[in-house]
Amino acid sequence: MYGQAKRGNYGVKLVRVNPWIGESSAARSRSAREKKKARLLVLLTLVMLALAACTSIICIGLLPGREEATVVPEREVLSGGLENEPAGAAEPEIVVMTEPEPKIPVIVIDPGHGGNDDGCSREDVLEKTVNLEIAARLAGKLRDMGYEVVLTREDDETWLSLEERVGIAEDSRADIFVSIHQNACEEKEASARGIETWYSGDREGARRLAQLVHRGALEETHARDRELCESEDLFVIRETSMPSCLIETSFLSNSEERKLICDPEYQDKLTAGMAEGIDCYFNPRTMYLTFDDGPSAENTSAVLDILKEHNIKATFFVIGENVRRHPEVARRIVEEGHTIGIHCNRHVYDEIYESVEAYLADFQEAYDAVYEVTGAEVKLFRFPGGSINAYNKEVYEDIIAEMTERGFVYFDWNGSLEDAVSKSTPEQLVRNAVESTLGRKKVVMLAHDIVSNTVSCLEQLIDSFPEYKMEPLTEEVKPIQF
Repeated sequence: MYGQAKRGNYGVKLVRVNPWIGESSAARSRSAREKKKARLLVLLTLVMLALAACTSIICIGLLPGREEATVVPEREVLSGGLENEPAGAAEPEIVVMTEPEPKIPVIVIDPGHGGNDDGCSREDVLEKTVNLEIAARLAGKLRDMGYEVVLTREDDETWLSLEERVGIAEDSRADIFVSIHQNACEEKEASARGIETWYSGDREGARRLAQLVHRGALEETHARDRELCESEDLFVIRETSMPSCLIETSFLSNSEERKLICDPEYQDKLTAGMAEGIDCYFNPRTMYLTFDDGPSAENTSAVLDILKEHNIKATFFVIGENVRRHPEVARRIVEEGHTIGIHCNRHVYDEIYESVEAYLADFQEAYDAVYEVTGAEVKLFRFPGGSINAYNKEVYEDIIAEMTERGFVYFDWNGSLEDAVSKSTPEQLVRNAVESTLGRKKVVMLAHDIVSNTVSCLEQLIDSFPEYKMEPLTEEVKPIQF
């Protein structure tokens, strides 16, 4: 049956509950008296047993011919017994349960070239030396952050084959592998410049690692962005079993960049950015993708396809009428592990916010639609227009109080695609999303799965946030509220 409203005159049913089965006060009173008698009887029995034991000890002490008691030294008691106790007596084993230590990520840094292989060099600047200098600085920063770091080589005299470099990463059981190189044009001097980062598309997590290392290097150095490059031709990132990337941090064939990359201060900035990117790889921020106003047959299904391909769970705040129109899509949301929440039943602000009772009635209709179609007992909801808007100023506080008392949790947002605005291109929606996050550690991102441009930009949107892991909202998540 449904639980009835507890406050005011809001006679709206919101929570499904089991009937409460009680007992009479007389029965409860009899039960309490019987329990009290039983406790007294147990206590009396224990007292009698204690008295009997004491009496026995006194009587034994008065018997004639009894030898004097042997006083056992404290050291013998503590050591487990008398000195003449038979050898091999088992001592009680004390087991101390401890939490396992968290695994420290292992990072293998590979300074490219070395030994008789100078790499691409210009004038007196050797690539192998620059690579090693950058690798050593990066290793130092990562160790300061608490990571375990392995360098494939630690001097310029060492030469390693590509297979040996991969072998070091595998033997170290590395979590990631980062190879450091410099670039150059065929001409002795050329204008080409900038940073580019390579990854293997067959390795899960490789693109995200490359994105974060690449972005970190660019943000600290303001070098030209030569973008990410996918390739299966680079042996060390193709053959390693862990996420890997290869970053080329400058063009030694450009005199200006050649001077910069040899500058310790510039190297420090470069490696600080790279280290920050790596740290973000292991310690991502959290984003909650949320979609309002669905489900729709075509667009929501396309959104679900993309999320499934990227193994991402999101949150859908649905409209009751749309749930009844597209029950198969609503069921798919729940079956694929996403969170489903209530937005409203009819998206008509004037009607919903006419009064507290009007809001509750609309909510109940949407709640019933979701329950009947999916079987989900919803706990999360989002106000149409947000918890505070131009339509609900007179009633929002009472609605919040009533819904909170009934055990529901509402979520606003602190990031948005602004896709409810007409004439926005997919590219603009992504820019809006990126600009609205402001580097926050926790972002609840607002989107609308009934908007076609939102579907068009969703893959690019996901790709734009490598620093975030994407999770569904739950009751345990501290809500973002206006």
